[in-house]
Amino acid sequence: MKERAGIQSVEVGFALLDVLAKAEGPLMLRDLAAAAGMSAAKAHRYLVSFQRLALVTQDNASTRYDLGPAALQLGLASLSRLDPVKLARERMAALMAEIGHTVALAVWGNQGPTIIHWQESPHAMTILRLGDVMPLLTSATGRCFAAFMPQDLTTPMVKAELARIQKMKRPDVPATQADVKNMLNEVRQRGVARVVDALLPGVVGFCAPVFDSDSHLVLGMVSLGPASSFDARWDGKPAHALRVAAQQLSAELGYVAA
Repeated sequence: MKERAGIQSVEVGFALLDVLAKAEGPLMLRDLAAAAGMSAAKAHRYLVSFQRLALVTQDNASTRYDLGPAALQLGLASLSRLDPVKLARERMAALMAEIGHTVALAVWGNQGPTIIHWQESPHAMTILRLGDVMPLLTSATGRCFAAFMPQDLTTPMVKAELARIQKMKRPDVPATQADVKNMLNEVRQRGVARVVDALLPGVVGFCAPVFDSDSHLVLGMVSLGPASSFDARWDGKPAHALRVAAQQLSAELGYVAA
């Protein structure tokens, strides 16, 4: 496909805005120009125009440049129009093809983590249904939400569920509050939740969190399948693919990892 003609000067000038957006704070002209790959004189001409458009501001005392109010307005307008579920659903087919197993999306509903969409592998056994509410301690989806949702929402539900499952003797099922705490800490450290035989015998599942620009958990990206063919390793293909997809979507939603 033939590349369409554009305005090269706009593309060149955007490099300065891109550097400012990724910087930890305001920059001196020489540092800004060097990072954008242009001379200070050339960068200054672009910055004068950007200041007139309020895309860039310059501090009179330090002479450093930073993003201006117009850049903020553009960013906020873009964020307000983003639909996390729509963006996630667009990734599902490719994600399922990469992993080779069923993938799904979950959001926090009135009763807890709720399945709102799934892309079922042609060879998969039917495990999930639209509207299923997932348990917090015995499903990868639940563990992901229990780890990253506000504790005032999850703590009462975790306590009630723990009381029901404490007599279970299946592997990968927490038996005490200490077990729950360690399990959720591991989810936070690894950036993905996992269950093996906990939800259903012979079933493995992973769930990765997606965050918005306010660092709020907005949805979970899920994959699951039979233990006989599903890679249950923390660094296996399903876990890696989910983690990468969730991180990419979070970045698109404006999330910046601490």
